[in-house]
Amino acid sequence: MPTTTVNPTRMELTRLKGRLRTAQRGHKLLKDKRDELMKQFMEVVREDLALRQKVEQSLARAYGSFTVASALMSPEMLEQALLCPKQSVSLETGTENVMSVEVPRYEFKLASEDGGNIYPYGFAQTSGELDDAVRELGDILPDLLRLAEVEKATQLLAAEIERTRRRVNALEYVKIPQMQQNIKYITMKLDENERANTIRLMKVKDIILKEAIEERRETDKAEGADV
Repeated sequence: MPTTTVNPTRMELTRLKGRLRTAQRGHKLLKDKRDELMKQFMEVVREDLALRQKVEQSLARAYGSFTVASALMSPEMLEQALLCPKQSVSLETGTENVMSVEVPRYEFKLASEDGGNIYPYGFAQTSGELDDAVRELGDILPDLLRLAEVEKATQLLAAEIERTRRRVNALEYVKIPQMQQNIKYITMKLDENERANTIRLMKVKDIILKEAIEERRETDKAEGADV
């Protein structure tokens, strides 16, 4: 029996068959999309893991150098050395379409063309470890921005994969079987009606034939009586 009320007519059967073909094509396209999203997702995850490891190692070195510099320099001298940054950065944001998912893209530009001009202090009264920390933090900025892109892309792709998976499952396990069941039910009803009509026609034919035979017999009797 169908799970919903359907009208067992040929018009409804034709409509359901068209919807079934559309649903099956959509199911195939969504499965292909899900598979490609999974492929893109795995590539992004691998890049994310590599970048995260690289960034964490660089940050650990920078923090280590900064800790040593803090131990060698007085707090006042350290604060004064880093009080006025010498280099500034502008950030431009955009998006890129990956399998209908808008993932972020970041681009940064330094105010000065000399990327090495990042030390806002003189070298005479500062520690070399502070130089290492500032340089390490400056070098890691592109990787930090790329890591932000990748991690956001991972979240967006994962959400889109989940949505696509739900749609695929809804079509595969609910919508398509429901339409197939309704088509089967209508086909059975139409066949039933066809058989019932055939039986009625055969009975009508038998009745007509029987009446014709009876009429023929009566005619033959009447002709025999006249003779």
